[in-house]
Amino acid sequence: MAQATLLRNGLIVDGANNLGETGDLLLADGRIVAVGTIAANVLGRYADVEEVDCNGCVIAPGFIDVHTHDDAAVLDEPDMLPKLSQGVTTVIVGNCGISLVPMVTGEPGAPLSLLGARQFRHATMAAYAKAIDEATPGVNVAALVGHTALRMRHMDSLDRIATSEERAAMAADMQEAMDAGALGLSSGVFYAQAYAADVEELVSVASVAARNGGVYATHIRDELAGVLPALQEAALTARHAGLPLVISHHKCAGPANWGRTLETLPLIGQLAKGQPIALDVYPYTAGSTVLREDLVEGIDVLITGSQPHPETAGRYLADVAREWGVSERDACIRLKPGGACYFQMREDDVERVIAHPLSMIGSDGLPHDERPHPRLWGAFPRLLARYWREKGLLRLEQAIYKMTGLSARQFRLDKRGELKPGWAADIVVFDPLRVKDGATYEQPVQFSEGIEKVWVNGVLSYTAETRATGGRAGRFLRRAQGSSLRA
Repeated sequence: MAQATLLRNGLIVDGANNLGETGDLLLADGRIVAVGTIAANVLGRYADVEEVDCNGCVIAPGFIDVHTHDDAAVLDEPDMLPKLSQGVTTVIVGNCGISLVPMVTGEPGAPLSLLGARQFRHATMAAYAKAIDEATPGVNVAALVGHTALRMRHMDSLDRIATSEERAAMAADMQEAMDAGALGLSSGVFYAQAYAADVEELVSVASVAARNGGVYATHIRDELAGVLPALQEAALTARHAGLPLVISHHKCAGPANWGRTLETLPLIGQLAKGQPIALDVYPYTAGSTVLREDLVEGIDVLITGSQPHPETAGRYLADVAREWGVSERDACIRLKPGGACYFQMREDDVERVIAHPLSMIGSDGLPHDERPHPRLWGAFPRLLARYWREKGLLRLEQAIYKMTGLSARQFRLDKRGELKPGWAADIVVFDPLRVKDGATYEQPVQFSEGIEKVWVNGVLSYTAETRATGGRAGRFLRRAQGSSLRA
């Protein structure tokens, strides 16, 4: 007879935005067996039942980080403590047009360099999926294909639109990836390496994802003054290609644009009446990416790393520029290549996006930064501590829905994101009174509080006492088949 784990007497929040109810949850063979009141005859099927007292705790689906750059981290550092310690059990990689697949190189260059340089050796999604399953990371991995990566593989010059032959080559790689289970296409026309791409080029590749039941996630062309036409362009691309749109890390960046979520969110809502649209958001007012000399005026810039000047990591660009006696722009040029946190949002805008019914939570953390943005270690507990418990912006069930069920539905993850019999046993147990992020800009590598236990595919993988248990059980997740958005 098989073994099972019984989580007793916790507040069960099912990930479907239903009100939580106190009850039990039974796990066996990597799946949820029963939820609520567990009948004696069900327990009797198992020779050994390990009981876990969850009194005073919430039992929820494992969190799904819909916006990560963990493509290489899941292979380089497969314990994945930055995510497991937050209650994350699944990461979606390949965002912002940036993916390992299908580039093969030792010198990826920006923005692919955000993923490090060691793992650009997977020419196909099938090869990457095999590497994931062989590494058995601590979390599940689902993957998008990056449009920028496709451009860098097939184009000799990136300051123009792709030719018909280059589009065909990109489409062929896209088809291979979809056959191997990819979720869809991502783009980052914000970055110089993809900025020249037009809607026709994007549609030519996105249409392949559409024919195979995929999604289209995009870092839009402009999050500053041109945010409205950039949103229109993203919606047009998805509409012409015929697939759902996910707007990545939606924001109104720069002081001149603060408050404009009062314009962008109604536009997104209007567009969503005619096509499927979702968006993701991280619960911070600073973003993080490569160092760029086209600085937004009036914001602070915190250096997270610099290859030529590693001693500047953790310092503000303005202070370094003043010390060097140069402008911030010139200092930035001297510091490149590197990364930085850009304090470019205002809190009320962040709150509006978090509260929007179409928004999901993604960390957008950069695991290869020397001093990463605190969102890498703290985004999900921060949502619960700051925006549910402290500010009351969301109900508990809403907050969890935005980190679980909604995410699984939008990205077509099969039988994940909700607590249902027969579904995958990705579970987090947390203390709702104590859950809190510990990572800060000054000390970004810090464990969160209140995440008590995490199961991945039924394997206890993290506890507050021991941290990683050594029981890694993550796998490569292939998208659900069929056209329904229902997971």
